[in-house]
Amino acid sequence: MAEHKIKKIGVFTSGGDAPGMNAALRAVVRTANYFGIECYGIREGYNGLITGNVTKMGPRSVSNIINLGGTILKSARSEEFRTPEGRKKAYEQCKINEIEALVCIGGDGTFTGAKIFNEEYGVQTMGIPGTIDNDIFGTDTTIGYDTALNTAMEAIDKIRDTATSHNRIFFVEVMGRDAGFIALNSGIATGALDILIPEQNDSMEELFETFDKAGKRGKNSSIVVVAEGEKLANVYDLAKQTKERYPNYDIRIAILGHIQRGGSPSCADRVLASRLGYGAVLGLMEGKTNVMAGMRSNELVFTPIEEAIKKHNTINKDLLQISEILAL
Repeated sequence: MAEHKIKKIGVFTSGGDAPGMNAALRAVVRTANYFGIECYGIREGYNGLITGNVTKMGPRSVSNIINLGGTILKSARSEEFRTPEGRKKAYEQCKINEIEALVCIGGDGTFTGAKIFNEEYGVQTMGIPGTIDNDIFGTDTTIGYDTALNTAMEAIDKIRDTATSHNRIFFVEVMGRDAGFIALNSGIATGALDILIPEQNDSMEELFETFDKAGKRGKNSSIVVVAEGEKLANVYDLAKQTKERYPNYDIRIAILGHIQRGGSPSCADRVLASRLGYGAVLGLMEGKTNVMAGMRSNELVFTPIEEAIKKHNTINKDLLQISEILAL
């Protein structure tokens, strides 16, 4: 490894929180310490960078956090950092605190900010993908996705119990503003009758056709999993139109919402976060900048932040077909 002499790094979490962010933070702090690099925790994302809300962190600062959901450094979306004046203040704080490089844990918005900051001021930046949506290119999975998926699955399993007890149709909305990964995978895992995701051009007629087929096969309770970003209609409209078509159906709506963001990270998320936190520090030591650390085919890889933002992980077409075949 060609080492790039680096003395001080800053680390922060930004945007929507995701289970496993603390595990990533712990890995960054302890890996930096191992290699003799000073590490500063920046509170509340880019806002903390602008105001100089930084704290020196050592191995004991991150004790007993690997199992915690959320982020101990807090997270925020920063409007001020979107302005040139805000970024100038952030750069001045980097100079005051002698921070040479930043590890940015978050999603699209976080990475966009890091890219602009690097281009304007030359501060070395390294991204770690922490978002439950799994929509970042350059890594097979993002930190928090596996936990969110399991949370959604457990909730839908419980809803299924009440659906079958009362012969009800449940429309269950899961998170995924632009991506259907949580909906598709939790839907398959829970035996959903239908799964509606933004990546597909769904129609009400196709949904009704699915209900008709299910009725002919004697199915009298069903779960339809809907991603929040579904373009066809929101869950309330879907339920209303279905009720108009099938007045005898007993229809209910469940929105899982922020339940999916919280909770103790799964084993997979803790290990992924640990690997990416370690990899991020190694990447900085090698002089890498404006890139994101990710895992692809179980190998650590670095993807230019621009690519990570522009391209998107694509939905597996086989999974779409599997969901249809197995819902019979």
